[in-house]
Amino acid sequence: MNTRIEMAVPPGDVERSAILKPLRAFNHSHLGDPNAQTIALLVRDELTDEIIGGLYGDIFHGWLFIELLAIPEQARGQGTGSRLMNMAEEVARDRGCVGIWLDTFDFQAPAFYEKHGFTQFGHLDSFPAEHKRFFYQKRLS
Repeated sequence: MNTRIEMAVPPGDVERSAILKPLRAFNHSHLGDPNAQTIALLVRDELTDEIIGGLYGDIFHGWLFIELLAIPEQARGQGTGSRLMNMAEEVARDRGCVGIWLDTFDFQAPAFYEKHGFTQFGHLDSFPAEHKRFFYQKRLS
């Protein structure tokens, strides 16, 4: 097979899908069906019904990955984040997950996740320059 390499800047959905297809096939051959599901827990403004925050994640291979958690500033300190985390944990348990994992920056919410029973399993220094990115997990079994 003859090949060449080129750069696509910015790449689109077509390029991403083309790269993802053989990767998923390879992973599936070793891991089986990931039983992928996406979840979203939405925080809405009660007056306008506008989505103002929430939690977004993917379940695959028995783990819930929390990709996004956003609480609008005006709703912070009212238990909204804790309610979202408790709901996400309930969803994960209901779907038979082994655990939950996520990442966060040092200026975001490491203490919040630790308060909710998450333990750090890694970090990146200088990501970006003066900050750290932390990786957390919580086993449910």
